[in-house]
Amino acid sequence: MILALRAGLSAGLILGLVVTGAEARKVKPVKPRPEPRTIVVTGVRHEQAAPADVKAVWTQYGPGGVLEARVTMAGTACPMLTLDLKQTPMQVRAQADDKFLRLCSAVIPSGTKQAALAFPTLHFKTPYPSEGSLADQQKWMVEEYGLNHDADFSDGWTAALIQSQVEEKTTYTLLPLPIPVADPQRILVLGDTGCRIKGDALQDCSKEEEWPFARIATEAAKLKPDLVIHVGDYLYRENACPATFAGCQGTPFGDNWPTWDADFFAPAKPLLAAAPWVIVRGNHEDCQRAGAGFLRLLGPGDPTAACSDHLAQYAIPFAGLNLVVADNADAPEMSVVEKSLPVYRAEIASLAKEKAPTWWLLHRPIWGLISKLGIPVGGNQTLIASLPPGGIAPSVELMLAGHIHTFEAINYDFDTSDPSSRVPPQLIAGFGGDMLDPTPENLRGAIFQGSSGVHVKDGLSIGGFGFLLMTRNDEGWRIDVYD
Repeated sequence: MILALRAGLSAGLILGLVVTGAEARKVKPVKPRPEPRTIVVTGVRHEQAAPADVKAVWTQYGPGGVLEARVTMAGTACPMLTLDLKQTPMQVRAQADDKFLRLCSAVIPSGTKQAALAFPTLHFKTPYPSEGSLADQQKWMVEEYGLNHDADFSDGWTAALIQSQVEEKTTYTLLPLPIPVADPQRILVLGDTGCRIKGDALQDCSKEEEWPFARIATEAAKLKPDLVIHVGDYLYRENACPATFAGCQGTPFGDNWPTWDADFFAPAKPLLAAAPWVIVRGNHEDCQRAGAGFLRLLGPGDPTAACSDHLAQYAIPFAGLNLVVADNADAPEMSVVEKSLPVYRAEIASLAKEKAPTWWLLHRPIWGLISKLGIPVGGNQTLIASLPPGGIAPSVELMLAGHIHTFEAINYDFDTSDPSSRVPPQLIAGFGGDMLDPTPENLRGAIFQGSSGVHVKDGLSIGGFGFLLMTRNDEGWRIDVYD
């Protein structure tokens, strides 16, 4: 099923089931991404790893809209990056250790038209005699590079000739990367994607109908988004699989590369290759669970720093849209964490300085809903208590969140004569793979914790796994929900 919502967001979400039925499930076929190919790129030869060493590769936006390429490598070297056919070395972001592989990174400047990892292959008539004598090696170079037999290998001219021959004999295998889009028109949103293995809460990670994240990523990639937003919670395999449960036997668990690969990077591979990502931290990535791995692999800061309970809010500006990424992983729903209030209050107040239109990206929604005794209830006490006197700034057109494992679209009632009580519409996209939460289809009449004075004007929820695609049109944004 595809649910289509029209979003002239300043006026609220216009909710309605527009497309239903079997036809809506069809996704137009697209040509598969070309397999890595060998192509000649002129440049200087550098020592590089092999394509087989690449275990995951993606691009993600960080503070200020800086796009970064990241790659996890099984080997000991970082690959070269080609940007518009000019080579630049990737740097080590984090060295390999007993839990994680080497992680390399490099910035992709705005305006880049082509980006790829580059792996050189030298083509010689005979293998280089690395174990031979100096005379054997010099004889080999004379024959391979067409030098005179009495060539002076310390001479600059000879060195330049050898360098030229190396370039001519080198071809590169290129692994294409997603490139920046100045003004995204097709934005795909999903979250809460991992396979839950914790205590008695067990998903069968081997069955697509139980954990469909790999299929979701594959189908979502076919839609060719310009940008992917993940609203948090990537790793759910926290405990060892019980011997009595067949659905997760042999699976890794804990905060380490094998688990991150199984729960996120491997199933997400097609979607990681389709577009750059915006990454939101979830509560499963707090410091008591997968925080260290998150900060190393996906975090915006120094991966060698000690795990921090809170990362500073930051903006990602595009030509026609401003995204503000918030970290509220340590903001529990059922109690107020007093020490966190000044930080959250300051970050919410700072939204007034952001340019419009801004989408505010959270993991935990302030006013999201689950079902209790058949009644929609919710609200995050810590975040509600953090609301500053000015409320949520008019520059914020939409709130995007996850955490609740369903899809929700909500408009809120508030005192329109009081600007300080303004609440923008909310979309929740926490239905990317983990066990689903029960929510009623009609969210009107919801009860929120705290005393924010906010009520649901109208809202709906859709059961099942999926993702949403937001497409800009003349009226604003069309929101298609795919199950």
